[in-house]
Amino acid sequence: MPVAASTQQAVGIVIGLAVVVGWALYLLANVRRAKAEVGSEVELAANRKSYLNDEQLEGPRLERFLGWGLVGLTVCAVGLPLYWLAEPGRQDGAVADFEERLGGEYAIHGQPIGGGALFATTSDGGFNCAGCHGGMDALGAEVEYTLTDPVTGDLRQVEWQAPALNDITLRMSDDQIRQVLVYGRPFSPMPAWGLEGGGPLNEQQIDNLILYLHRIAVTPEDAQEQRTEEAKAELDRLKAEAAKEPPEAGAEEPSMGMALFNLNCARCHTLGWSYDEPQVAGGGAFGPSLYNSVNQFPAVEDHVEFVADGVEEGEAYGLNGQATGRMPYFGQVLSPEQIQAIVDYERSLAERVNREAAGGDKPATPPPNVTTTTAPSAGA
Repeated sequence: MPVAASTQQAVGIVIGLAVVVGWALYLLANVRRAKAEVGSEVELAANRKSYLNDEQLEGPRLERFLGWGLVGLTVCAVGLPLYWLAEPGRQDGAVADFEERLGGEYAIHGQPIGGGALFATTSDGGFNCAGCHGGMDALGAEVEYTLTDPVTGDLRQVEWQAPALNDITLRMSDDQIRQVLVYGRPFSPMPAWGLEGGGPLNEQQIDNLILYLHRIAVTPEDAQEQRTEEAKAELDRLKAEAAKEPPEAGAEEPSMGMALFNLNCARCHTLGWSYDEPQVAGGGAFGPSLYNSVNQFPAVEDHVEFVADGVEEGEAYGLNGQATGRMPYFGQVLSPEQIQAIVDYERSLAERVNREAAGGDKPATPPPNVTTTTAPSAGA
């Protein structure tokens, strides 16, 4: 809970306790004085005793009452402006506390509420986001998924790599995340969760999930460090595979750009990557083929800016490009050098395909072994 809200709450509790204790003492004193009247009300009743005369009423007694009145007026005169000054902080604290409760793992009358409760596994009463995405910290995990061969109609099980979500708020805007949550990812294990997409969650619940994703998000510095370590491990893996089976003539040699592309872009732009059966790199899957990237971005700096910052839905990018608003941005999770390495790799893929086409050889295209889509999208 915010500090401002805690301080005001503490002051309120102290004042409330002081009032309660004061009333208790007053009642106790009054009861003790009243005991002498029991059985002799006629003689001791207040209305049968002589009252104070004018000199007594207008003397020290009056001054004492006026003094206490002045104290009360001073409290109001000082307290109300102070309360007014603190009111913006109190309101901000109330909003932050409300969002924390909705995005956290709180319960009211034993019933869980908020994004944390929704994100939890089915056994814990949630919708099993944690079951697919690697626990409540959303570190990523493998999940079983059934693929359908579009040609034969045969079914087979694969292990689908569900992405980590602890940096999703650094890569996508809330609107982009909401789009994925509401409508899901067609032809993947990610179902539609919003009512508009045919799911069970209303708008407030979707917002609560987004608040929870913000709550568990790592810092940009931690995200960059994590991505760097993963890229080094991926590059080592690529080099080890190349040592066992050298790549074909003209194929890309293992590089940091290739490793970064695999970890950050291949999920959307390489068919089969998510279930460890990658086909032609950059050939398109959820997202479009990247073989036109050199033509789309004649200027390298525009290509770099697009990968780093993305663009809003409907905005133009590159040459004759118009954004769907689904492309994530990587400027907060990757360094400028890493983004440049990805761009260099993507452009090398496009240039190789252009060379093959110019020589009369058509670039290899992946056989359709799974149901997929070519609609521009982005990997969560």
